[in-house]
Amino acid sequence: MSKREAFLEAACQENVEDFLRFIQLHKNKTEPFDVEEVVQEMPRDQRQTLWGKLASLLQDILQELPPERWVKGRDEGMEVESAADPKHVMAVVDGVTLVAAVSLKVLEDGDTYSSLLEITHRLHDVLVSLPVSDAPLQLHIHKLCEAWWKKGLKEKEQFGRTAFFISLQKSLILKKPGVEIQRVWSLHDVLWSLDYTSEDNKQIINLLIDCFLHPIYIRSDDGKRFLVFLFSWNVDFIWIIHGTIKNQLEFYSKNMTTHITEIYFRAWNKASGDFLERIENLCIQDFMQNAILLHRTSPVHAKVRQIVSYFHTRKGCSKVDKMLCNLYKPILWKALSAPNFEVRANATLLFTDAFPVHDPEQNYKNIDEVVQKQLDTAMGLLDDPHTTVRSSATLGVCKILAKCWELIPSIIITDFLKKLVMELAADNSSPDVRCSVFKCLTIVLDNTLSHPILEKLLPTLKYSLHDTSEKVRTAFLDMLIKVKAVRAAKFWDVCNMDHLLARLAIDSHPVSKRIVDLLFKSFFPVNDSEHEWCCRCITLIQMNPMAARKFYQHAHKHTAPTNIIKLMLAIRRVLNSSIQTDTDLSQINDSNKENSAQAEPLLGKDLAVVSSLLEVVAILWRSVEKALKQNEEAQKYTFAKFGNVMAKYFQAFEDERCTVPLIQLASFMPPAAVPTFSCGILSRLRRMDSGAVLTQYSQLLDCMCCWGQAADILELVTDWLTEALTKQGDKVNTNRRVRIQETVEAKPDMALAYLEYLFSNSSTREKVLALDQKPLKQLHTVLGNWRLVLYTHLSSPTEDPKSPSMETALKVFMYHVRFCAHLQHNSSEGREYMLSLEHVAAWVAERVLPFLAKRTNDDDDESEKSQPLAAQITESFLTVCRDVLLVGLGDETFKGQILHLCSLTLLSEAGYLCIPAVLPILKEVVDSYGPEDNNNNPAQENEEDATTVILSVVGNIFQKIIELLARRLRKEPEEGKQLCQSAVPGLTDFLQVAVTWDKAPLRGVFSTLFAVIIVEKRHLLQKITHPEEVIAPESVEDMPPLSSILLSVILKLPSLTRAFLTEVCSSFDSEAISSLSELASVLHVLAVIRHTGQSKAGLKSAAICVEQQLYKHAATSVDTRDIQGVIYESSLKTLNDILDV
Repeated sequence: MSKREAFLEAACQENVEDFLRFIQLHKNKTEPFDVEEVVQEMPRDQRQTLWGKLASLLQDILQELPPERWVKGRDEGMEVESAADPKHVMAVVDGVTLVAAVSLKVLEDGDTYSSLLEITHRLHDVLVSLPVSDAPLQLHIHKLCEAWWKKGLKEKEQFGRTAFFISLQKSLILKKPGVEIQRVWSLHDVLWSLDYTSEDNKQIINLLIDCFLHPIYIRSDDGKRFLVFLFSWNVDFIWIIHGTIKNQLEFYSKNMTTHITEIYFRAWNKASGDFLERIENLCIQDFMQNAILLHRTSPVHAKVRQIVSYFHTRKGCSKVDKMLCNLYKPILWKALSAPNFEVRANATLLFTDAFPVHDPEQNYKNIDEVVQKQLDTAMGLLDDPHTTVRSSATLGVCKILAKCWELIPSIIITDFLKKLVMELAADNSSPDVRCSVFKCLTIVLDNTLSHPILEKLLPTLKYSLHDTSEKVRTAFLDMLIKVKAVRAAKFWDVCNMDHLLARLAIDSHPVSKRIVDLLFKSFFPVNDSEHEWCCRCITLIQMNPMAARKFYQHAHKHTAPTNIIKLMLAIRRVLNSSIQTDTDLSQINDSNKENSAQAEPLLGKDLAVVSSLLEVVAILWRSVEKALKQNEEAQKYTFAKFGNVMAKYFQAFEDERCTVPLIQLASFMPPAAVPTFSCGILSRLRRMDSGAVLTQYSQLLDCMCCWGQAADILELVTDWLTEALTKQGDKVNTNRRVRIQETVEAKPDMALAYLEYLFSNSSTREKVLALDQKPLKQLHTVLGNWRLVLYTHLSSPTEDPKSPSMETALKVFMYHVRFCAHLQHNSSEGREYMLSLEHVAAWVAERVLPFLAKRTNDDDDESEKSQPLAAQITESFLTVCRDVLLVGLGDETFKGQILHLCSLTLLSEAGYLCIPAVLPILKEVVDSYGPEDNNNNPAQENEEDATTVILSVVGNIFQKIIELLARRLRKEPEEGKQLCQSAVPGLTDFLQVAVTWDKAPLRGVFSTLFAVIIVEKRHLLQKITHPEEVIAPESVEDMPPLSSILLSVILKLPSLTRAFLTEVCSSFDSEAISSLSELASVLHVLAVIRHTGQSKAGLKSAAICVEQQLYKHAATSVDTRDIQGVIYESSLKTLNDILDV
């Protein structure tokens, strides 16, 4: 039996296993059996018989297990014995699909394919009934439907629609949809057979819209072709497409917007008739309108401008020119004279970008007239009253000049440039306009034809270098850099070198770096010899020494580190030649012939130039310090070269201006390279006068830290502080052996100055804290011992002239506390230094706070001295503790100790003096806990919870502070006002943090504030004796003193105002407010808030609460002459005013 006959016989239900075997042989590449060859060799009647048998087989197999049950049956595990195996059924269906697809390929004209059509129908039903996926069977049926459409056979519309619909769905859900997008494009003609208005096609239309939201469609070539085609499918669909793109425009990137623009342009270019009209009027003109009318701050304005500008770039084609002319005609010229300046500015940008806007079909005479009219319009826009329009017109005119220079008459070009250079560049009303002139002239400079006229005009702009606006100066320098780059003119002819150097010396970094960019080749010609570099350096110094320093600070950005080092060595040779001694100069000059080939510039005794050269070397060395560290050989060479001459330099250049850079240079080198200087530096620090200023010792300290000798500085500081204590007679244990043999008096003030510098600079602080623990602990101990001196000043009525001063002792105390904080921060484990801070807190509580108590009359003199000192000590300590909490060093124990100290301080009779220092402590403690931390804590209801306890203490301390402020205002009004004012910053910061807590334990903070304000105001109302005195306040100044201060703080921030009004409502819910005077007090507070215009919703809610209580007192209004009646009437009027807001 032949293969054809065997395959034909297998195509039935009875021989289905043989059929599947044939299909497997076909799929096996190693087997010679090929279904396509078999079907192709069959005669026409045999093929028809095959299709009929396959149709019956497919019908029978699908009756056994319909497609709807395939997935369900597989999930149920085929519990029913008679049910067919889904895998077997799908294999048969797949085999039939294969034969059908092969049959389509060999189908000949005149073949009767009704049975094949029946097979395809059944397979189509299978495809439609299954969910969309990339499974092999569905893919094969999908391809069959696609092939049927492309073959153009009977009922192709149905199969083509399904193939297109499924490809469209898959292209939008697959991660890599490239193949499906290609298939969608290959089937795009299917859309011509679909009715746009039919409800059956709504699902497809929605998918088509989704294509415009899918980036892969917008970016890929086939996707773009398809999207462009959709513009030509149905006229009514264009508006839907345009609306979809507009809604998504805000979220497109610049690159995506470019692709969208290309789609619009290609769609417009291919369109004709009604489609062309719709695209132009509904899409392109709509974009033009939006580009004119949108605010510049709109997120889509830049995208719309980008789309419209794309069409402008296509100008030169008559079709584009005519379209732009027709679409701009009804909107652009009106917009250029619109009342709104933003509309005019946007229209100006579009107009100048599209210039010239003309109809290419007109004759040349008309075109010339139109262009001349538009040039006149552009000139008029430069005189617009609004600066934004003038800036936009400046940009536009410069673009026109750069693009159309050859086409514009020279007289008009001259008029434009004179307008820009002579008038707008000096526009006093706006730095933006002046800035835009210089930025936009760089566009004109790109056209070489502009250079001759600009060379004559630009020198008139030279004083713009000294413009009051930094951005104008930077724009002017950018223009000069452009002039230099395109060789339009000599930049020093535009702006004098002296002016450039003067500005370089004093201006900001953005300006300075541009001047260096401009001048670099002039003063550092890298292609010339090092001798020339040095000569130029000296010339620059002689012209402007400060500018020279700035220039060489930026030099490393423009050349390699090798050239920087070469310049340093060249300057060294010049400095060597300037040293006038009796010794042989060959000892310090280089011996190689190359260096002696040219005579070095002679400086003589010009110390100004010498000192500046030394400064330049120091600046250059700092700029290449990292590069030198990476090149050990170059570093050693540089050290050796400068190390040989440093001693001579210190000897020859004794002027202070020379000494400063020399010390800097010495700090860059190891101490062994400068032995003479390094050996004496500690002695210089020890001999420093007590009144020495920072500049006299700062560099010496830097130097020693750079050399790794910070321990020696600490030893000197420790010795001085110890010796000062010893002289006073205190017994201080010290077993250290001092290695310096000189006997020098103790200088505690200088010790503190050295410490201040070391810990104020991050570089020196890091080096000090990196030392071993021994010297750090010794200094820590000595600083702590000075508390005895401080206590002596507190307790002694008279000052001992031999003991250290009170100011010095207080400073040492401060440094001790700060030093503890630094050491704890630097400590990786343990809380040794936190414990030290807690001991200091205990000392303050035990020894200092008693002096805050009021003394008897007999001790007035002693109290006058000790009480302010005690307050100063306490405030100083609390300030440092605030910083400790601020950087996150404080643990629960430390917070508890400090809050305890705050409580004890406020309980002292003069504790109110420390209120400004206590409030920041409270703020930092609260800030260290977040409200969410408390919410997430499962033990938050537990009274013993640490967080709850600490924050409860904070609330109590705050209440005590408010009470103290009220008491001082009653007893000493003037002093109380000063105290309140000094507490305002701390109070504001604390409330800002406290407002984030909407529950206990800090909920009571605003209750305290509300209660104090109401009590104070109620007391004032109760003292009123005349009806005329009942006046509702209009501002915080009209309130009583404490209420005025507190309300001014609350009204600073809307969040505080809202929290306060919430507390007002809560007080009424708890029925805490009931009397008429209290209600009137509340209304007076609300009246003040009303005049600020804040929290209108919260204000009305509070007013409604008052209203419900106020009407209970209506009986008191019977006698309007009574004070209570007057208060009621006034309250009612105030209430109505608030409710009318």
